[in-house]
Amino acid sequence: MQAPLRIVRHRLGAAGNAGPVAVHSLGGLAYGRGTGAHADGWHALGARALLASGDRLDHWESAAPVREGRTGCVRWRATSDWLFGAADLGDAEESLGVEALAHRAYGDLFATLRAHGQPQLMRIWNYLPRITGLAAAEGGSMERYRLFNSGRQRAFIEAGQRTFEGAPAACALGLPQGSGLTLRFVAGHTAVRAIENPRQVPAWRYPRDYGPRAPTFSRAALADLGAGQLALLVSGTASIVGHASQHPGDTPAQLAETLRNLQAVFEAARAQCDAPFALEDSEPVVYLRHAEQAEAVREGLARALGADSRFLRSAVYLQAEVCRPELDIEIETHACAPGQLRPL
Repeated sequence: MQAPLRIVRHRLGAAGNAGPVAVHSLGGLAYGRGTGAHADGWHALGARALLASGDRLDHWESAAPVREGRTGCVRWRATSDWLFGAADLGDAEESLGVEALAHRAYGDLFATLRAHGQPQLMRIWNYLPRITGLAAAEGGSMERYRLFNSGRQRAFIEAGQRTFEGAPAACALGLPQGSGLTLRFVAGHTAVRAIENPRQVPAWRYPRDYGPRAPTFSRAALADLGAGQLALLVSGTASIVGHASQHPGDTPAQLAETLRNLQAVFEAARAQCDAPFALEDSEPVVYLRHAEQAEAVREGLARALGADSRFLRSAVYLQAEVCRPELDIEIETHACAPGQLRPL
């Protein structure tokens, strides 16, 4: 019988200490202060936490015993049902070029999946410094994010993974510090269903205006966590309608458009399951290009979703570059609720 998976958002202490960690810690993402790599498998991203909400940890927990190891550049922790992986590639690897960096990281990711019986990818997090800058190692003629997409998609295709329709949920942000590529992922031997946003062109169908290879992700994923629980894992979402950015230079309008997109994703997800998912009951990470806009964004979210909503109480605000230079804000979120997937 499958041991269920839980996602728990903890508040980190002032010194970056999460306190007691569950015995069976699969892994996680620590947002905020540089807490370093924790012996129990969760890893700091080194992003700057904004406002006074404190630093947080999204912790993936299982009741089953965990084993750990390494495949290439990927450190992993796994049970018989679940897999959490982390890769941190730095200066030495980046000298090879962004496309080669992404291809190597994803090649090792897929080698890890093969070694664990090909669990399905549920969610991927990508952090690439200077994400919209030009790549010096490749001659300085192409944006780093576009080169990242080329290396990522090539690795997906070579591994025979779902590269287009059915791709996993994901985000890609530029952290203000560091180098190389930071990668986190979670996978499981479970039902996973990709969700698209009817207001947006699927990312994998973007025209070549956005680079030689399209981004490889779906707008969200519904995943069966076991024990009658579903997770809705929503990819990084921004002020984009169709495939075009909206409201450049107007952060409040971008926030409103982003919320409309998030609501559309939640509606699309509810059509695929009987879980009562609601945006205001989810737990977001809010990425902001400009730190000084954090308080105004929080006030806008409070007006839209309620100051006492779970969304507002649990929100993490981080300074990061969105993958389009004209956009100032991106929001990812997740929610868990009892329910089942509807038949296709």
